This record gives sequence, structure tokens and C-alpha cells, in this order.
Amino acid sequence: MPFKFDWFMRGMVLVVALAFVWPAPGAQGGFLHPDVLNKVGIALVFFLNGMGLSMASLRQGISRWRVHLLVQTSTFVVFPLLGLGFLKLSDAWMSPDLQMGFFYLCALPSTVSSSVALTVAARGNVPVALFNATLSALIGVVLTPLWMAWAMGQEGTAFDVGPVVLNLVLWVLLPLVAGQALRPLLSRWAARHKARIQIVDRLTILMLVYTSFSDSVQQGIWTHHGYAVVVQTLLFTSLLFFAMLKLTGLASRLMGLPDEDRIAAVLCGSKKTLASGVPMAHLIFGANPALGLILIPLMVYHPLQLAICGVLAQRWAARGMPAADAERKPAGTSA
Repeated sequence: MPFKFDWFMRGMVLVVALAFVWPAPGAQGGFLHPDVLNKVGIALVFFLNGMGLSMASLRQGISRWRVHLLVQTSTFVVFPLLGLGFLKLSDAWMSPDLQMGFFYLCALPSTVSSSVALTVAARGNVPVALFNATLSALIGVVLTPLWMAWAMGQEGTAFDVGPVVLNLVLWVLLPLVAGQALRPLLSRWAARHKARIQIVDRLTILMLVYTSFSDSVQQGIWTHHGYAVVVQTLLFTSLLFFAMLKLTGLASRLMGLPDEDRIAAVLCGSKKTLASGVPMAHLIFGANPALGLILIPLMVYHPLQLAICGVLAQRWAARGMPAADAERKPAGTSA
């Protein structure tokens, strides 16, 4: 599964550029009414996510508890702990909003579709990937905002948990449950229109990215930051990704996991979701004008993880190489 700079990736570049050129429609008070449009878009994204989550995959993969423990611990414990260490190290020379963006990236759940697709391509344990991707999405609805509440409290930032929890229930949890409840009725229709549903989902995310950056541009956030933001983000997202790739690979070797489980653990445990991350950011950070800056680490991490994991998946599938061996030398990968 080689990495492709597809229409969605190009769309992210275009909507960010549009926000810098013409931010007024997507900023607060703009004619797109982002205060309403964003919440409708968030509900739609999580309704579609709920409709796509297969509870059968949870039942099918539940027996491999050791690899599940590794993946979920990597996603919701090791990642955030690395993020906390990063906050301490970068306190003197990085803007607080970009710091919070890095920690938000660390607190997010893993991806769903790409984790499973890459595991299939790498000939890993697909039921394990399905189980962990589904479980991670469900756990993240609770743990991600809890991590953010704690981190923002530590940084002295006012964080009123009550309204955030209410918004998460209204615009994330209820649409997710509704999508899952309607899955038996809509699953055949969704299977027939899978490509169109994915387009709607991706266009909604692009709209949320546009409104995030529009407000940041309108409020002058970017006038205080130069190329340093891009350089810092590229450097530290790369360090974070390769650190998690190494840690999950090392842990899977120490646990003596079979090769197929190792592949699933590395591919699921090192990934973070853009599809859920952008909508949740709107609910957690609200009308924060720096939201565009906060989302930068996630938007850089997303194509990076797809590119490197896509190359690794090809290598493992072609050579029959265990995950632990292939990930020892990711820097020299080639298609």
C-alpha cells in the first residue's frame, strides 16, 4: 500500500491556503456560520464513524489480550507520557499553543481504516487490527478529553470540563451511538455507497480544517510565528513517530508476540487519527483562535505515518519479514 498524495491530502493544502487568502467566510461571524456548521459537521463525521464500526470485529479479535494491551497502552499511556516530556523540554522555546497541539496529537486515538488497510497489505493479523482500531476509537471519546483537561490544568489554562463533556455527548457520543444503532438497517446501503460516504466524510473534515485556520488567520495568530513553526513541527513529529515505531516494535519483541501480531501492534500503536482528531479539537478547544496552530502537528503527523507505514507494509509483505526486524532501519526504506 504505497503512500499517495491523494485528493484529500491536496485538499488539506488547498483549504489551508484558502484560509490564508480568504479567511472571512470561515471565521467567527462569517457567512458560513461556523459555530453551527462545525457542530453539524462533527455530528455527521461521528455518525458515519459509528455506522462504520463493526462490533463483530471486537468479538472476533478479543482473545489476543496481550497485543491489545500493548496497542492501547501505547496509544493512551506511552504517547501522552512522551507528550508530557516534550512539554517540559520545549517550554522555553516553543509557543504554548503549538506545545498544546503536540500534546493533543499524543492524546488522540489510533486510526481505524488506515491501520486495518496497512495490516492487510503487510499480511499482519487483521482481526487484531480491527479490534484495536475499533476499541481505540471508542476509548478515545473518553480518554482524549480527560488527558487534555489534565494537561491544560497543569499549564494553568482555564478548562471548564462541564461544557466540553456536554458537547462531546451531544455531538460525538450520541451520533456515534446512533450510527451504530442504525448499522443493521443501513449496512447494505453503506456498502453500496462506501466511496461516496468516504467523500462526504473527507469533505466535512476539510471544511473543519478551513474554519480552524480561518479563525487563526483572522485573529492574527500567524503573524507572530514564522518558518520556525514548520521546522519545529516537522522535526518533532518525525522524532515522535519514529520513537513510537521503535517502542512498539521493541515491546512486541520482548513480549514474544508472533510476527502477524507484531505487525498489527506496530501499525496500530504508532498511528493517530486525523478523521476524529479535527472534529474533537473543535469541541475541546472551542472558539480558541489558535486552533489552526494547535492542529498543525496532527496535520503533519498524518501524511508522515501513512508514508512510512505504507513503505514498511510493502517490505513486510514482500519479504515475509517480521515487524520487529523491518522497523530497525526505517530511514533507508524504499518502495
